[in-house]
Amino acid sequence: MRKALFFDFDGVILDSVNIKTEAFYDMFLPFGKEMAEKVVAHHLAHGGISRFEKFTFYYSEYLGIEINQDKINELSNEFSNIVFQKVLSAEFISGVLEFLEYYHKTHECYIISGTPENELKNIVFKRNIAHFFKGIYGSPNTKIKILEKLFYNQEIDITNSYFIGDASTDLEAAQHFNLKFILVKAPHNKNLESQSDFVVDNFHSLLNKI
Repeated sequence: MRKALFFDFDGVILDSVNIKTEAFYDMFLPFGKEMAEKVVAHHLAHGGISRFEKFTFYYSEYLGIEINQDKINELSNEFSNIVFQKVLSAEFISGVLEFLEYYHKTHECYIISGTPENELKNIVFKRNIAHFFKGIYGSPNTKIKILEKLFYNQEIDITNSYFIGDASTDLEAAQHFNLKFILVKAPHNKNLESQSDFVVDNFHSLLNKI
């Protein structure tokens, strides 16, 4: 059985949460400032949910507009065009490169993200960190579904493995499989601190602790 580390991406590996928050705000600002702020509040409270699900929800529940798959794809492509280059230049979360350099030798490392998988892989390769990871997974599959497949196909020691995230979907995925959860602190996730096994500001404090 092999020990594993499962990483969310935005806000955990790259400091890119604000980039995507600003993109949602800008895309819904034509519907009014109040609507844009409402969308941002939901987005921050539900990090890790795919943008496909979010666009469907915002249009249906907030705007009262039913949209088809073509429109969802159009909105997702617009979103990608706004954020992609900015994410490529985003800073790494403090200490994460040193952490990966150390732990990818002793643990199998995976990225489990709500970002569309092809886009995620493109970013990871362009940021020159793909060699740290045994697998890079994103939407449309949910984090629970991705982990379910991994645990079925790989011999992973769940008891000694960790999920490192910053969002409620990360915590829910960890709890679903009884993984220990490490929360990377941020202003939007204070409500998750009491449910987490470890809470850290950055990765420097995690070196030699797992």
